[in-house]
Amino acid sequence: MSEMHELLVARGAERRVEGAVSAAAASRDGTVLAVGTVEGEIWLVAVESIRSPEAWRVVAAHHGAVLSLVADTGASGFLSGGEDNRLLRTEADGTVTELFKGRRWVDHVASTPAALAFSTGKQVELRDAHGVTTLKTLEHPSTLSAIAFDAKGKRFAASHYNGVSLWFVQAKVDSVRMLEWKGSHIGMALHPAGEAIVTAMQENELHGWRLSDGHNMRMSGYPRQVASMAFTRNGKWLATSGADAVVMWPFFGGGPMGKPPTELARLPGVFCSSVCAHPRHDMIAAGYDDGTILLADTGSERVLPICMSGRGKVSALAFTPQGGFMIFGTEDGWIGAVDLSSQG
Repeated sequence: MSEMHELLVARGAERRVEGAVSAAAASRDGTVLAVGTVEGEIWLVAVESIRSPEAWRVVAAHHGAVLSLVADTGASGFLSGGEDNRLLRTEADGTVTELFKGRRWVDHVASTPAALAFSTGKQVELRDAHGVTTLKTLEHPSTLSAIAFDAKGKRFAASHYNGVSLWFVQAKVDSVRMLEWKGSHIGMALHPAGEAIVTAMQENELHGWRLSDGHNMRMSGYPRQVASMAFTRNGKWLATSGADAVVMWPFFGGGPMGKPPTELARLPGVFCSSVCAHPRHDMIAAGYDDGTILLADTGSERVLPICMSGRGKVSALAFTPQGGFMIFGTEDGWIGAVDLSSQG
């Protein structure tokens, strides 16, 4: 276990903050990493000072928990939604601008370089890249559990009770494609090539739709509810939490239906709590209930230990888009940042 500690010390740094970490993100240009906390703080870590935690910047952003944190539409900032009913833009230098304040929590935020979206209850508002002009408002049948743009920014998906609503962003007439499956859908992942949408269910299973024909897919057998999932960069695998290993469903060769999942980075008796796919390589970062974080190669099953246990349940993971840096946070308030491009 000492090797795990040595890796974090040699290539990064960590510090403890007030409040559990609730979200993590990286800027589009890869120069800044960030986490949000249940105390409403946003911590900014410039990659140039990744090994100097005393230089990490804290911003008192929200009054209440940060519920969602994503890269801004521009190069280096962030967008966040909170329990204070606000949508905020936080620049790399710590400047905060309020873009919206309503009557309900801003639960979820998503962005592309051309547009941003945020949800309050059943409603999603789409705005331009500046975050000022409202492009359209989309109504849904129930409170939303996740929102996302597809990889090209052309379609927009929102999960809710009894399924997923799929919209075309630029459509002049907003006609929704409903992907229906009864039950409570609590999370969502979009295939990077637009081939499928998968949701986590209230039960210990996943449900998916093949978008070409709407065919339903069911992935079950989990001992625990799936709280985190991510497609690998090319969409070959869907990595998920929910077991004492990273559960990997194959999305090739006719899968996942009729094909068993593969398991990576097993820690017997310790559940995986968070997963994040590397943007450039076939690797998955996996965080566990005891604070362990592992980087697993999906091809060779080789595992690189990022850090050891003892920091509390891993609640957030993010890579820079270029893949050279990562940040993590835990429910015990630990933040860690690692330079994965370093040779020393």
